[in-house]
Amino acid sequence: MREGGRPFRAHRTLPVTGIDAHRAGVERLLASYRAIPTDATVRLAKKTSNLFRARAQTSAPGLDVSGLGGVISVDEQARTADVAGMCTYEDLVDATLPYGLAPLVVPQLKTITLGGAVTGLGIESTSFRNGLPHESVLEIDVLTGSGDIVTATPEGENSDLFWGFPNSYGTLGYSTRLRIQLEPVKRYVALRHLRFDSLDELQSAMDRIVTERVHNGIPVDYLDGVVFTASESYLTLGHQTDEGGPVSDYTGLNIFYRSIQHSSVNHPKTDKLTIRDYLWRWDTDWFWCSRAFGAQNPTIRRLWPKNLLRSSFYWKLIALDHKYDIGDRLEKRKGNPPRERVVQDVEVPIERTADFVRWFLDEIPIEPLWLCPLRLREPAPAGASSQRPWPLYPLEPKRTYVNIGFWSSVPIVPGRPEGAANRLIEDKVSDFDGHKSLYSDSYYSREDFERLYYGGDRYTELKKRYDPKSRLLDLFSKAVQRR
Repeated sequence: MREGGRPFRAHRTLPVTGIDAHRAGVERLLASYRAIPTDATVRLAKKTSNLFRARAQTSAPGLDVSGLGGVISVDEQARTADVAGMCTYEDLVDATLPYGLAPLVVPQLKTITLGGAVTGLGIESTSFRNGLPHESVLEIDVLTGSGDIVTATPEGENSDLFWGFPNSYGTLGYSTRLRIQLEPVKRYVALRHLRFDSLDELQSAMDRIVTERVHNGIPVDYLDGVVFTASESYLTLGHQTDEGGPVSDYTGLNIFYRSIQHSSVNHPKTDKLTIRDYLWRWDTDWFWCSRAFGAQNPTIRRLWPKNLLRSSFYWKLIALDHKYDIGDRLEKRKGNPPRERVVQDVEVPIERTADFVRWFLDEIPIEPLWLCPLRLREPAPAGASSQRPWPLYPLEPKRTYVNIGFWSSVPIVPGRPEGAANRLIEDKVSDFDGHKSLYSDSYYSREDFERLYYGGDRYTELKKRYDPKSRLLDLFSKAVQRR
């Protein structure tokens, strides 16, 4: 433990970029669009990504987004921020915390961009009360496939793009500016780790806390969980506070997810983090994935530079593995078969969570699993349809879901089709009336994919209006065919 410091202070100098710098960045973006041959697919000229699926190489130049990486302005009174599309959440949080404000949902990894979380899907422990990142967007500027920048709002001329943009993964355009809501935050987050020996009891407690937003008389501002085995699972409840005192530090030798296991059923462990350390509690070890690189070995961890204990560095190691097949080469030397990557987030209705997790633990040799409950925000924003307002990822209003995240690999069984484990999971998620995020490998048939992710005719209509010459890939080509 260490004494609480100054949790609202940015760890790095991060001036708000201002509107002039943003306009210059937009001009560079438009110039790069015009330089792309008309017969070439338009892509981002971006070296890094938080997508796990591979994509085909291209020799065509890409969109220059180098000037779209900052926070344009923060309005403390209105509790809003204007943010460039390629701004990372790390930079966004560092710009808003000095005002005692934070985005309504802050995804777990520092290098996720705001534009990426909105055109894809992001989630975190406020999602049971604040929904998903795109639900706090007030307006958005989008570079469409036709080369125009349009402003989309819930009820304006381009409202169809506003509602259809989430889960389109850059196939309808790229955001250049987003105005988002912010919420007040306190200096610290006090944690309680509740242990469960039964998945059914875990599910019941989670459902109750989502509804009541309180546990044992203490408000619950943050809620997520970890499943280690069918008989060992935890919910972590966070409560904002300005009360000082010692705080924990999980940015060095101590590992956050291992600390959770110090709880017992009858004696929940308590803890406290600064608000900034809480928001990034998972980034230091990329949840538990840093163990694949040896970073959780105590000897190696002591020698590992502290500034490289972060998800952005692990991404570089993953890229090297993809380029040189390092993992499969090592497995082969050990006499083991190659491995199938199973890196996915799925949502299932909360009442089906325990059954799905039991099935998963029996069929897929991966642990731990992350749990994060979510509900669409209520009331729905002005202009929203009363039935499934976000058509490309149709969660039902007034219904609680649980995001289940699992990120590892399994041995490939000879004779089975490519992606056998992922295909099995896709089928089971549909059986459980759930949905799967599209940031990683997908194996759906075109018919099934369009039924699940095209919102009826909505996606096709949006492509015709905003990308009439098909300068951008379509969603099936990008998510399933890996183009």
